[in-house]
Amino acid sequence: MAGAAGPGTLPGAAGGGGDDSLYPIAVLIDELRNEDVQLRLNSIKKLSTIALALGVERTRTELLPFLTDTIYDEDEVLLALAEQLGNFTGLVGGPDFAHCLLPPLESLATVEETVVRDRAVESLRQISQEHTPVALEAHFVPLVKRLASGDWFTSRTSACGLFSICYPRASNAVKAEIRQQFHSLCSDDTPMVRRAAASKLGEFAKVLELDSVKSEIVPLFANLASDEQDSVRLLAVEACVSIAQLLSQDDLETLVMPTFRQAAEDKSWRVRYMVADKFSELQKAVGPKITLNDLIPAFQNLLKDCEAEVRAAAAHKVKELCENLPIEGRETVIMNQILPHIKELVSDTNQHVKSALASVIMGLSTILGKENTIEHLLPLFLAQLKDECPEVRLNIISNLDCVNEVIGIRQLSQSLLPAVVELAEDAKWRVRLAIIEYMPLLAGQLGVEFFDEKLNSLCMAWLVDHVYAIREAATNNLMKLVQKFGIEWAQNTIVPKVLVMANDPNYLHRMTTLFCINALSEACGQEITTKQMLPIVLKMAGDQVANVRFNVAKSLQKIGPILDTDALQGEVKPVLQKLGQDEDMDVKYFAQEAISVVAQRLRKLDFPMKDSEEPSVPEAKNHFLRPRVPEEDTGKAQRDRAARVASKEAVEAAQSRALGYNCSKGPAYRLHVNTRDTLAQLEIAEQVHFSQSRD
Repeated sequence: MAGAAGPGTLPGAAGGGGDDSLYPIAVLIDELRNEDVQLRLNSIKKLSTIALALGVERTRTELLPFLTDTIYDEDEVLLALAEQLGNFTGLVGGPDFAHCLLPPLESLATVEETVVRDRAVESLRQISQEHTPVALEAHFVPLVKRLASGDWFTSRTSACGLFSICYPRASNAVKAEIRQQFHSLCSDDTPMVRRAAASKLGEFAKVLELDSVKSEIVPLFANLASDEQDSVRLLAVEACVSIAQLLSQDDLETLVMPTFRQAAEDKSWRVRYMVADKFSELQKAVGPKITLNDLIPAFQNLLKDCEAEVRAAAAHKVKELCENLPIEGRETVIMNQILPHIKELVSDTNQHVKSALASVIMGLSTILGKENTIEHLLPLFLAQLKDECPEVRLNIISNLDCVNEVIGIRQLSQSLLPAVVELAEDAKWRVRLAIIEYMPLLAGQLGVEFFDEKLNSLCMAWLVDHVYAIREAATNNLMKLVQKFGIEWAQNTIVPKVLVMANDPNYLHRMTTLFCINALSEACGQEITTKQMLPIVLKMAGDQVANVRFNVAKSLQKIGPILDTDALQGEVKPVLQKLGQDEDMDVKYFAQEAISVVAQRLRKLDFPMKDSEEPSVPEAKNHFLRPRVPEEDTGKAQRDRAARVASKEAVEAAQSRALGYNCSKGPAYRLHVNTRDTLAQLEIAEQVHFSQSRD
């Protein structure tokens, strides 16, 4: 299929005689042999359309042989083909003819690219379900045998995923052959094949008879778990969980646990990591008795492993392990055997270990109860709140609700607050951003009185942070706090402090006032917006910085739907009309947009407007003055327009200099940037001036 047509031939190419209605199908067929990879890929994705047009008989006798003979193509084309063939049973005549799909999928299961093979195996597994037992033994089982005995490791790895599908419906004689084939693959000379067999060992064990599991699967598991390649041994650990679910307690103790103990102390940290990662699943599979006798000692060793990755994986499982312990005696086991090791991990040298522990340790409070939490866990929580790693502190703060249910947040407040303040003032802005996201959660736990006393000033300080992302997050944070504490709290506590910022000498902070009003207006309602916020917005329309003025227009557009007709007609519209005549092109553009919104609002309220008051966008060559196209990304459009204007002015200035004009006497033209749209404009402390001369 790659470029030229392969040995297969397919009638019906475009340009031949016949029914004109089949011409589109002929085009798709021709594209299967096209040199362009994208055309071949598109045609493969429409393979079901081609098959429907050809009919079931021609699909079986012409299309499938053609595909089988020409499987030499780009990986993305082969992947699409493998996916399509899995849903082709109905297009070849139903389950009775499902075996016709096996040859192309068999070829795909032997290619070098792993994702193509995996998708082909998935399609084969799907098609096998539609075979009758007779057809399965006649067509599917021979395919599995051919793959399992192939010369290349690629076919043998694919075969490993097919044994569990065909085994349950095979006859006893065929079952014995299948088990023998799988045994051979488990001891294959190629590590890749042994890895594939180890990954499917648990799945295969689930469909075998219990006697076969004991006599054949368990020895295979023991061999794979002691393989020379650690990549094989760690996959055997996954199979351990599935095998453990099938055996009795006595069989587990004698057949599986010796191998598990060996894996838990394996020389490779990757194997030990896999043991730690699968620990909770294995604990559920083996039951409480073996857990107490074998798993707890192994878990203790994992918690103090020499490799940080292993300790971190084990720390992640602390809460699950404790929850799954038998209720009777659980507290004693945790206090005596688990908690001492947890205390050591709190001061671990690796931050990933401490962070993993911090994400789950709070959950132990609900298991151990109030007294044990206060006496034993609370000191650990407080130590982690003071940890030098920000992630550790954040993980503790984000899970405080668990402790709140047990002992109440008041007992933590004295130690919690310094950690919160330290995070809020961290030098890294991403850390500050993260703590802002947890502020509504903390506010709900602390209550309005404590919040006003300790954290309110912190939230207001974020509004004047030097990083725009922090100011934006702080604005959204205020809205969430208002939703949590109510309108009356906002009116008395937040709104006055926000409005004071309108007089700040820094224009970025004045714009933050507008952003806060945009966010708070909907939460606070019409009365507060009209009486307290609107006058400030209208006053800022006379600001000397154009960026502030066009954000006033945007704010009036935002809060317009909340205001009543009197405010819109008497106060908002005159200000917008004045801004519409502003000398700055950006201000004009956003004022015209806002006038359109206000006009629509007034029409909905049946408020009469004169024809002369209908908004119109003035014709101009400048990109800022064109009407906005629906669904347009306004922020991106603004950036593009700003870039084009700046570039044009810079070019004109350069041309003027080249022609010998005295540029120093030319008027200064300002480039205004919408600082709300992107972090790239981050903290523009002053306006940028371009000198330019004109004739």
